[in-house]
Amino acid sequence: MGLFDDLRFFGGFKLTIKQVLEPRVTREYPKEKAPKPPRAHGRHVLNRYEDGMEKCIGCELCAAVCPADCIYVRGKDNDPDAPTSPGERYGFVYEINYLRCIHCDLCVEACPTEAITESKLFEFSFTSRADAIYTKAELVVDDDGSPQKLPWEDWREGDDRNTSGWMRATAPAGSAKYEGEVQWSGELGYGVRAPEGGQSGARDDAATGNISVRTVARNKIPTRLGGRVR
Repeated sequence: MGLFDDLRFFGGFKLTIKQVLEPRVTREYPKEKAPKPPRAHGRHVLNRYEDGMEKCIGCELCAAVCPADCIYVRGKDNDPDAPTSPGERYGFVYEINYLRCIHCDLCVEACPTEAITESKLFEFSFTSRADAIYTKAELVVDDDGSPQKLPWEDWREGDDRNTSGWMRATAPAGSAKYEGEVQWSGELGYGVRAPEGGQSGARDDAATGNISVRTVARNKIPTRLGGRVR
């Protein structure tokens, strides 16, 4: 083996040595977690209006559109003297089987009242099949509007913000002229959530926490997932 072959051996460490000089992007998970993007799909929540009434009207559209058949809903007529929702009916039974859910968010798209949205929480596991079936009592937000935090869920700061904010970019019909225009009612504890901008200039990225891909690529800034654009 000649001198040239010896030098080629050290050339194999070129990439390794280069990475040693780069800033570290790893984190001590689970003690430290990377921030989650605004469009992250996690555990569902059932929202309430600012007056405390539930947004779910028991229409069962979310259950009908679910490709995994993991949602079970049964509506019931409201009590005229003590209504649960502003409509004629409300979600009397609401269950989600997370052993089946694929977090496609089609239920969020189908909901006419934006009652069901997804938080950013995805770190939750179960020790039994019964725990994997979330009932309405566990899905409806608390009296302050925040999601209920169950013992087997690892909630961190920001996991409840901008739930499914991506689906608020335009009107239900998808018309671009509605970009940046609020089309929904306020939510308990959060008020009126800011709409995510699309391709138009009507956007407030500071309010939604959104960062465009062009900005990331042009400025070489760290991504929301804690990585680094190379």
